[in-house]
Amino acid sequence: MFQTLPLSPSRPLRFGILGAAKITPTALIRPAQDCPQVALHAVAARDQTRAERFAARHKLPVVHSSYEALLNDPKIDAIYNPLPNSLHGPWTIRALEAGKHVLCEKPLASNAAEACTMQMAAERSERLLMEAFHWRYHPLTERVLETLRGGTLGELEHIEAAFCVPLLSPRNIRYRLDLSGGAAMDLGAYTVNMIRTFGGTEPSVRAAEVKEANPGVDRWLRADFDLAPRATARMTVSFFSKDLLRVSCRIRCQKGMISVFNPVLPQLYHRLTIQKPAGRSVERVSGPSSYRAQLGAFVEAIMTGHPPITDGAAGIGNMAVLDAVYEKAGLLPRGQAQP
Repeated sequence: MFQTLPLSPSRPLRFGILGAAKITPTALIRPAQDCPQVALHAVAARDQTRAERFAARHKLPVVHSSYEALLNDPKIDAIYNPLPNSLHGPWTIRALEAGKHVLCEKPLASNAAEACTMQMAAERSERLLMEAFHWRYHPLTERVLETLRGGTLGELEHIEAAFCVPLLSPRNIRYRLDLSGGAAMDLGAYTVNMIRTFGGTEPSVRAAEVKEANPGVDRWLRADFDLAPRATARMTVSFFSKDLLRVSCRIRCQKGMISVFNPVLPQLYHRLTIQKPAGRSVERVSGPSSYRAQLGAFVEAIMTGHPPITDGAAGIGNMAVLDAVYEKAGLLPRGQAQP
């Protein structure tokens, strides 16, 4: 259970932002403009000048001199944490202990053990911890689940999830092991979540292979899974490979198939193809942006006390699969000393 708040335009959920990450305008600032129950109150960054520029650009009323000062601001109800992966755990725990609800970017933690610690902190503080898997909140995802549950396609046989995007700068933080980087952490968090969501069960890693950019840091990774009772799955993720750009999910069943082009950011463009015994259809599912839907789910959870589908407990399961993928590929999970 976590503390609820009777939110309204006159008493909005007041956010503080950790850092001045590039994702923040897309993930929080623009969606908040269309959410009257949310007010963006403050920001803090390691570089005070950068924080001031960020605040001026996005019309945030308060700039704090440190992350600690932001967490200690009594006017703040919730924290958005888009810091590098290795800082998700430490600063989310501090935010929860300071009595703030937290919307934390994916991956939730560096590993499953850290995710457990984060969830325990949320339970002790009676605050909401939610992982920012925005794709789960777009109506496209529910449409796919609805089709699978309908039964016309028969039993699930195989899921193929791919997320490959070019990341050519070797100085990008996603290539740093000390910041819990790697293609599986940044992109595989999504593909694992797709396999868990559409498979309806926890996958068991059968095999994994990896290509490293730096020692211990994957630039390409492929993993094969077993799903109960008889299905299989595969994920392919890459920052640099022959698949420069591929964002898709294919679900094969006994009597048909579902193919989704761009399940991650469906508001930009997506295509849902469903092959049933009666014929083939192509759809586009309307709805708000995935980020706006995510913010709405965060607000609704705090108003009602009903946990969202990507709460901290769900995040532990995702990190456990990522840990197992790394171990099967011959790498240690993030946050552990590498050989």
